[in-house]
Amino acid sequence: MNHAQLTALGRALRVLGEHGDALNADTPDAKLHEVKADLKRALDLLEETVTTAAPTTRCAEHPQGPVDEDASDLCLLCETRRRAARRSQVNGAYASARAARDTHPEQGHSRYGVRADRPQPQQRWLPEMWTGQTWQLCGTPRRDRNEAEAYLTAQRRVPQPAMAYRLVHEFTDYEVLRIWGEPRKTDIEPMGNL
Repeated sequence: MNHAQLTALGRALRVLGEHGDALNADTPDAKLHEVKADLKRALDLLEETVTTAAPTTRCAEHPQGPVDEDASDLCLLCETRRRAARRSQVNGAYASARAARDTHPEQGHSRYGVRADRPQPQQRWLPEMWTGQTWQLCGTPRRDRNEAEAYLTAQRRVPQPAMAYRLVHEFTDYEVLRIWGEPRKTDIEPMGNL
């Protein structure tokens, strides 16, 4: 709504307010027709200024969202979120997070949660081979260490194995667990870069 529309609409509504104050039991029909014309003018101005569709819900976050007739604010999206929260309270979900929070009541709520709320990092074992220049991933990361070691043992038995293989443990950081062979830096130029 621009300033001119806002000014015109405000003036029209103030005129209607004055008409409302002046109404009484013996108001003549000519005055009522004038009120009707002013009402029509105000409705036309309002029709010009409103550019979006009427909100389908009473939700401030999702005014045009899908409707749920059973929800207090008619918003299906918010009601789905509330139902999930109630279900988790009933089923006892997040009990460990609640227990950790209850043990430290002096702590405030964090936007990002506390450590107990976050899932534990996944650990993987990465099989790598020495290319002559760098360590390169030579197979898919494994969740089981024995499976990763068995894979590297099979790789060392192929007809043309790499110079060296290693197994890297990935958790919150990387840690080299074991190296097979000797990784030597090799020059990629055949004449030694002369």
